Amino acid sequence: MPPRLTAQDFDQDLLILFDAYVHGDVDRRGFLKGAQRFAKAGVTAAGLLAALSPDFALGQQVKPDDKRVKTEWATLPSPAGYGQVRGYLARPAAAGANKLPAVLVIHENRGLNPHIEDIARRLALDGFMAFAPDALFPLGGYPGDEDKAREKFGTLDQAKTREDFLAAAAWLRARPDGNGKMGAVGFCWGGGMVHWLATRLPDLNAAVPFYGNTPAPQEAAKVRAPLLVQLAGTDERINAAWPAYEAALKAAEANFQVFQYAGTQHGFNNDTTPRYDAAAAKQAWDRTIAFFKAHLA
Repeated sequence: MPPRLTAQDFDQDLLILFDAYVHGDVDRRGFLKGAQRFAKAGVTAAGLLAALSPDFALGQQVKPDDKRVKTEWATLPSPAGYGQVRGYLARPAAAGANKLPAVLVIHENRGLNPHIEDIARRLALDGFMAFAPDALFPLGGYPGDEDKAREKFGTLDQAKTREDFLAAAAWLRARPDGNGKMGAVGFCWGGGMVHWLATRLPDLNAAVPFYGNTPAPQEAAKVRAPLLVQLAGTDERINAAWPAYEAALKAAEANFQVFQYAGTQHGFNNDTTPRYDAAAAKQAWDRTIAFFKAHLA
């Protein structure tokens, strides 16, 4: 088996172009055109795109049928008029009648893909009840194709989607098998959603946004949840807005910690792509679990 590709195998400008593609700033044709100058030694622009795109088999740490985890699909009414919110619920199989701390898991801008389902199972192995809603459910759910998922995601009514995530948070906290405490973790778009939830849910017990867009600085005064902010080292698109929000959090005397992982790219925790950084991801995840255990027990 050939060695796994990492961010160091790609030109930084190509990684920036790929980030723009992933987040809808350039389309597939634009990416392929821009990537052409990086194609060499028999590798085409299309080959570069394929190499940078997710391979979900690489990031499956907990198999869907792992007997240590109990999983199911759960639905709740949608206050936004979509009908229902649907998500993936994972709990430790050995929990028995014990009431569990709950964690809302919020995906990137492609809906509830296999990687985020795996994140939920990882949390279950650490003793949490994890619920990962699919923002794309009103549009038929995650389609199994990342390009189609991004296209669908761009058509969502974001205001309605936010209402659905508020409803999912309330549903998860109120579950009788929970201990009444709830945290939230999210990645990229989901990291931004976690930041937003922290300004809307005064009873959120812990919030961990990974490389997510921050709210407007004036929103920082509404944050009551302890925050653990995880940032990539090389991520200008997200990091440019952080200093102003950090200053606002300090002015509001919010309870927050921030860690920035030198040399890492946006998405460094996602172990399905070459942007994954194993050392930084482990450190960030260990901090996340310790943070949740401290605030949700």
